[in-house]
Amino acid sequence: MVPSPLALLLALGAAATALAEPLHFFDCGSIDGSIQEVNVSPCPTQPCLLHKGTSYSINVTFASKIESQGSKARVYGEMLHVDIPFPIPEPDGCKSGIQCPIQKGHSYSYLNKLPVKSEYPSIKLIVKWELVDDQDQMLFCWKIPVQITS
Repeated sequence: MVPSPLALLLALGAAATALAEPLHFFDCGSIDGSIQEVNVSPCPTQPCLLHKGTSYSINVTFASKIESQGSKARVYGEMLHVDIPFPIPEPDGCKSGIQCPIQKGHSYSYLNKLPVKSEYPSIKLIVKWELVDDQDQMLFCWKIPVQITS
């Protein structure tokens, strides 16, 4: 029997959670949800040192204040107060550990990857990660400082 992609993603998330320390993050406008914990693995200290050519595990535990049929992630690199869109492999929250439809009052573990491409510049910036509901309202939004390095 071949494990499903979701089972593999959940297993990866569990492994990443075991290695990750909860991060200090800035909540940048979680309206329809409340963040309980943000983990980036590996990121033992802040700012997170993100090495080019490496992919990082993201695990956000949040509680929903609303019902929603779906969710979508948007990720940005924030430099000089300008948000630059940052592509991620899977923007659909329902394919990232969240069982949809999202129920009011339930807690969820959102799991995703943050790939750092080799061609990115070595720079300090803020990663801004949003998850919006089916009405384009913010389920969660968090920011952490990072440094991209070789």
